[in-house]
Amino acid sequence: MVKEMLTGNFAAAWGARLSGVDYVPAFPITPQTEIIEVISKWVNSGVMDTKFTNMDSEHSMITAAGTAAATGARVFSATSSQGLLYGCEMLYAVAGWRVPFVLINVSRGLSAPITLEPDHNDVLSARDTGLIQLHVETCQEILDTILMAFRIAEDERVFLPVLINMDGFYLSFTREPVEIPGLDEVREFLPEYRPGHAFFLASKPMAQGVAVLGGSVYSYFRYQMHLASSNALRVHNEVAAEFKSIFGRAYSAVEPFKTEDAEYIILMTNSFTVKGKDAVNRFREKGIKVGLVRLRLVRPFPFQELREYLRGKKALAVIDQNISPGSGGILYNEVTSALYHEPNRPGAVLSFIGGLGGKDISLAEFSFILDEMQKSVETGIVPETQLLYTEQDMKNMNNFLNIAGKG
Repeated sequence: MVKEMLTGNFAAAWGARLSGVDYVPAFPITPQTEIIEVISKWVNSGVMDTKFTNMDSEHSMITAAGTAAATGARVFSATSSQGLLYGCEMLYAVAGWRVPFVLINVSRGLSAPITLEPDHNDVLSARDTGLIQLHVETCQEILDTILMAFRIAEDERVFLPVLINMDGFYLSFTREPVEIPGLDEVREFLPEYRPGHAFFLASKPMAQGVAVLGGSVYSYFRYQMHLASSNALRVHNEVAAEFKSIFGRAYSAVEPFKTEDAEYIILMTNSFTVKGKDAVNRFREKGIKVGLVRLRLVRPFPFQELREYLRGKKALAVIDQNISPGSGGILYNEVTSALYHEPNRPGAVLSFIGGLGGKDISLAEFSFILDEMQKSVETGIVPETQLLYTEQDMKNMNNFLNIAGKG
């Protein structure tokens, strides 16, 4: 084991290298391009014994990933933002083929307008495709989660591709200390892949991804995917326990932070939870009992785990780093659905949109969220979805509008 300062992109490349992947189909898009640049250099220099192919699009890339996995190869690939959406048709197809591989998405806000910084509308647009979704907070978690993801995807109770999400720029180009485990440890945890259900063998032909006639057969296979995805929660927990026993680092489907005695909870995902934890620590210094819950596993959705951490709290604030125009925050709706049948659910559940296109969420905005939760508890009135946007943000925006002659 060695420790190095790595960007999130390098950590992802190391995750693929240590996993012993057989095949990497790729297509460049900012901010994930560095991942495939690093892997291609390692392949060209002979450090990685892997077949690497530059494809003509993300649609082709995901198709190649799925078809290679259907022959029994261990496959890794990476994409971002518009690229993920361009390949979206094939996400549904490869999940339906029930082929295990790992795809990492480096989140970036969607066009239009064009931006280069992160939010999560890209990855959440794929939430109904059938891929397992894991959202990570740190560069160490990126590497570790890739190793875990192959174990989850290749488990016979799952057999679905896994999509890992990390924030573009905030993680992809940020250097953090990362422990790179030794290959012997990794092989103890993640042995060579020996597929039992999808392989290419002339003496044993099989049909995969066939057409079916009639809704009855179609319903059967689609519901099988739902059951397999649901199994992924139990498999994740088993894999996480084994990972901790070998590497000493623990990951849960839902990560609690100072929730045990908390009266108020903030729920977030991905790297901005670091900002949320800092705010929680500052509130605690003032004697205010605030905690944070981070959603790591988004598909399957961890309904029961969420209920356990949120039961009996005075108020909950869900910060969505995404927006569904005309509805609000995507995760807010899923969280409130999870709590609907919980008799001891939080007295107020508030919705905030923040961090769109990488916009900062300041301590002042976290203080505003806490004030709104306390006000809702006192008055019994819960406001509609609110955008986190400071006076300085508005001042800057007005300057741009004046420059454009639209002020």
